[in-house]
Amino acid sequence: MHEADPQRDGMSRRAVLAAGLTAGAALALGVGASSAVARTGGASDWFAAPARSVRPRFRWWWPDGLVDPDEVAREIDQIADAGFGGVEIAAVHHSIKDKSVLDTAHHGWGSRPWRDGVEAALRRAARRGLTVDLTLGPSWPVAVPGLTPDDDAAAKELAHGRASLTGGSTYRGPVPPPVHAAAAGVTRQQLLAVQAARVEPAHSTRKETGLDPDSVQDLTATVTDGTLTWTAPEGGDWVLISYWVRGSGQQPESGPHSAPAAYAVDHFSPAGTTAVTSYWQDHLLTPSVRRLLRAAGGSFFEDSVELETDGLTWTPLLPEAFAKHTGRPLLPYLPALVLDNSNQVFAFEAQFTRQIRHDFWETVSGLFNRNHLTALRNWAHALGMTLRSQPYGLQTDAIASAAILDIPEGESLGFKNLDDYRCLAGGRDMAGRTVLSCEAGAYNGSAYSTTWDRFLRTMGGAYAAGVNQTVVHGFSYATAPGVNWPGFAAFSPYNGTAGYGESWGPRQPTWRHVEDISGYLGRVHQVLQTGTARADVAVFRQTGYTATGIGASWFTATGVPLGWTHQFLSGPLLDLPSATVSDGRLAPDGPAYKALFVEGDFFYGSTPTLAVEDARKILALAEAGLPVVLFGAFDQALTPGVPDQAETDRLRDILARLLTLPHVVRVTDKAAVGDALAGLGVSADVRHATASTLLNAHRVTADADFYYLCNGKHAETVKPPVAAIDHDVTLRRTHGGRTVPYLLDPWTGEAVRLARYTEDGADITLRVTLQPGQTTIVALGRPGLFGDRHGTSAHAEAGDADAVLFTERGLTLRARTAGTWTTRLSRGRTATTRTPAVPAPITPDRWELEVEDWYPGPDATRTEHIRRGVTLETLRPWSQIPELADSAGIGRYRTTVTLPADWTSSHGAELELGQVSDTFRVSVNGRRLPAADRLHPVVDLGPFLRRGENTLEIEVATPLINRLRVAQPTVFGGVARQDHGLVGPVRLVPYVQAAVR
Repeated sequence: MHEADPQRDGMSRRAVLAAGLTAGAALALGVGASSAVARTGGASDWFAAPARSVRPRFRWWWPDGLVDPDEVAREIDQIADAGFGGVEIAAVHHSIKDKSVLDTAHHGWGSRPWRDGVEAALRRAARRGLTVDLTLGPSWPVAVPGLTPDDDAAAKELAHGRASLTGGSTYRGPVPPPVHAAAAGVTRQQLLAVQAARVEPAHSTRKETGLDPDSVQDLTATVTDGTLTWTAPEGGDWVLISYWVRGSGQQPESGPHSAPAAYAVDHFSPAGTTAVTSYWQDHLLTPSVRRLLRAAGGSFFEDSVELETDGLTWTPLLPEAFAKHTGRPLLPYLPALVLDNSNQVFAFEAQFTRQIRHDFWETVSGLFNRNHLTALRNWAHALGMTLRSQPYGLQTDAIASAAILDIPEGESLGFKNLDDYRCLAGGRDMAGRTVLSCEAGAYNGSAYSTTWDRFLRTMGGAYAAGVNQTVVHGFSYATAPGVNWPGFAAFSPYNGTAGYGESWGPRQPTWRHVEDISGYLGRVHQVLQTGTARADVAVFRQTGYTATGIGASWFTATGVPLGWTHQFLSGPLLDLPSATVSDGRLAPDGPAYKALFVEGDFFYGSTPTLAVEDARKILALAEAGLPVVLFGAFDQALTPGVPDQAETDRLRDILARLLTLPHVVRVTDKAAVGDALAGLGVSADVRHATASTLLNAHRVTADADFYYLCNGKHAETVKPPVAAIDHDVTLRRTHGGRTVPYLLDPWTGEAVRLARYTEDGADITLRVTLQPGQTTIVALGRPGLFGDRHGTSAHAEAGDADAVLFTERGLTLRARTAGTWTTRLSRGRTATTRTPAVPAPITPDRWELEVEDWYPGPDATRTEHIRRGVTLETLRPWSQIPELADSAGIGRYRTTVTLPADWTSSHGAELELGQVSDTFRVSVNGRRLPAADRLHPVVDLGPFLRRGENTLEIEVATPLINRLRVAQPTVFGGVARQDHGLVGPVRLVPYVQAAVR
């Protein structure tokens, strides 16, 4: 039975029903039928006013069930009024050290007050058009109240014990106990096996004791009443190893959250999943909650899989599952698998050890994806919900997990670079899903000092790597017992210091401008959830981990700076229905990869390995016409797991056949990859002549190509910082017929037709100028798609004016000085245009600054606002103004500029703000202008200026940190005073416009 994917169209069924016919028409562009929108004139509205379903969301932190339904409803209104699309309710209160004040017996997670709060949230969300996500348990990892560590459904560990013997000596006594005592609450442990093995120093590593695999003996049957007698053979040293299965005793982070306490479930067995779903069915899913979930429910959510144990993560199903998966028993391999505080303890010969560990974690991955993620997803669907999850934290195939989930999610804190997102994007797109989510903007030590520009820089590159939904970290419930101003924050204070940022909301000054941020993010999401994602190359990854920072040879370091895009695939994705080839493209109705790149396994010393079944699938794809590049010694490839008899020979035979195909190339020099692709006729959709920090993402609809462009970098922490870019970029269009480029401004929502570019067949080349972190969106579509009326008018191909644009006067140039300008037009003619004198740039020399200074109020959530006025002859940060050194809040800067009497409607000016922190808005002569780009604070004042005096006002909102440094010095006093406010330099730069004839 085919089940419709409720996320495939970018809007849930309930949202479509609630949105009405108007929004339903606009939705057409989001599903690849933009012509339907264009016929109704709705494409501009579709972009300018993105649907609630694509707007950013908040991680909403609650102190378990210690919430008031009226306050919950009020906070839903605050989030809706700020332009966000939904919330995720999460029990997180790391800032509260004395957990007894939360009274888990009466107000714990899952309690009646918690349910009342959830109902209040769902009820108000349904009224406001928001959706509510719910975490599967309190905090993380997934846990169930009342479960004990000894229960079958609880998380398990395999602990080991050891005893050393010399050859010929005898061991008499109890079976060696585990090297680590059991966790609190664990009362039972079961002996799985006892083995003896001879030490082989040649196999030892710095941390691992080498063992001879042929010497391993199973002594389990000789154990009597918990004791063992065994004599080691003569010669060499020996070790006895015992293996004990017991509960891990892990509780959710920063608990307790409930009474009775919750313990983590077994994430690999049906019993663990059933414990979760049964608790929801029996205790939480009341008839009222079920009804409300149908109206306003979004996803059940699971955070990253942070199972913690001193031993090896385990499930009793593993021996049987391993035997079924590999055809071999697990127990003889156990010495190479056991862990001690995350460190391997024993090893066999290096290649054999690698193969054993590969087989083990592949088995674990299958159990996790089958018994946990698939089962939870199916259960969620039965309730009209979806499953959103961060499927990483263990050595499991997160790429395959992403293909199972309705919404896979990454995180800006834990992910080391953009390739971590590209792993999840590959699974999403091969499975035909739409959304890749991101837990966005968590920064250690940055509570109340996080700026939105830092957030935007972080997310800019993530969007280029496939992210298209933002779950902002986060929004804290208003208050909790014992908290100080400005109210409860989930992660601040944290161990006595500022803690993790950020706790956004109306208790932050920048909330005054947050609609500008949510509008920007929503428009980016709207575009990036539109149509189908495209990527140039699929990189085959044999070990599908993510959150590792491991990239792809050549592509990550060299290809991406030249415009290439790539995603990662793992073996299970080649079994999906989309894994077909047409016209040389893999998954032609999806990401339409132009080539498959296969390299050695980075996680195992870059050894050239392939499983026989994966090699067969790749051969079939290549025989169907897919170009393939193999990097490394694949003529001598090995199997990643322990091979069966003659399996290596079968693998090499398949690869030999693969290498005979004309569109399959093997290279051994990383630098040769680009030439190999060119030789196969494969090129990128985005190209520029020199290496650049420009990143891109490509989406295709029925009649438009959307290119998201960002001046970012592979890893946010890598230095040096990104510099401004200004160079030509060539974009490939996928549609025939007349196509023109549009510039979509995600800050204002405007879509304007570009007036200067060149065409060459399917390629359109234009100039891209971006500041560090700045983004822009280019759409290639038919004339009139976004409501422009320039039809088939000629455009400029080159010119020496500052800019050429389409206006109501037609093709128009803009200049900052008087002069005679030439413009080469697309129809072969060169036009000459003269412009009159332009006033010189104006630097205001006096500012009146009125500050709304925020202070602690009479209780933890109320703020006092003290008005201060300062006259500034020179702009400088508040920290350098004596009256404002410790201030935080909102400042309004006013100045007057005088324009000459010959100022006409052909004149305009750009206002360059220079350095400004954090959020800002600009008004001219009492009229507030549209939102401006936070990362490029230059505002076109255009028609809003007049001859004579003009009043400019810049309203700036700051973080709270400078006030908190003095209000709570024990927590925030160690943070350096920060430079906020309008610092400049500020210039008004006039221009004149003239029609090109």
